Amino acid sequence: MSHIPRGPTNFGWTYHVTSEVNRRAFELAPDEDKELFLAVIAEAKEKYTFELWNFCIMANHFHFLITPHEGQSLSDIMKWIKFVFAIRWNKAHNKTGHFWGDRFYSRVISSKRDFRNVYNYIDRNPVAEGLVETPEEWKYGGAYHLAHGITGIITPVNEQILEVVERGGGYRTVLPSRF
Repeated sequence: MSHIPRGPTNFGWTYHVTSEVNRRAFELAPDEDKELFLAVIAEAKEKYTFELWNFCIMANHFHFLITPHEGQSLSDIMKWIKFVFAIRWNKAHNKTGHFWGDRFYSRVISSKRDFRNVYNYIDRNPVAEGLVETPEEWKYGGAYHLAHGITGIITPVNEQILEVVERGGGYRTVLPSRF
């Protein structure tokens, strides 16, 4: 498969993004740290235009299902979120140095089926770890936000959004007219 550029030319592509804490440490375990990460995501939504279809913040990693808008770069969005969070986390814990391990992993969502599979995989992360019985119970995931009417970070998914058009071996999400 050919390389999909991460720069501003990649708007409309939907990605599964994940990133781990340095040394896979459980630095995101405290609720306060996950709340801080949520706050940084909310700020990123003000600074950049992107859709966050689903997310899950775990003790040592996170998952996003994300679509940057026109003129936005996935790399810029992720760099900003991870950089700002690391600075704030270090300050809150009186530490210095790296918070995150590698840059981040991303892959283009290849179909409507792939979108649904990744969406459900993200939802099931805390269930698979035995932290909750249902995704809607995990306060730091998209299912909880949708179930509790928490807006601002998550973009609700419906059939209109799941309509996709094939482009260059990948799939692009067709955004509703309000975007």
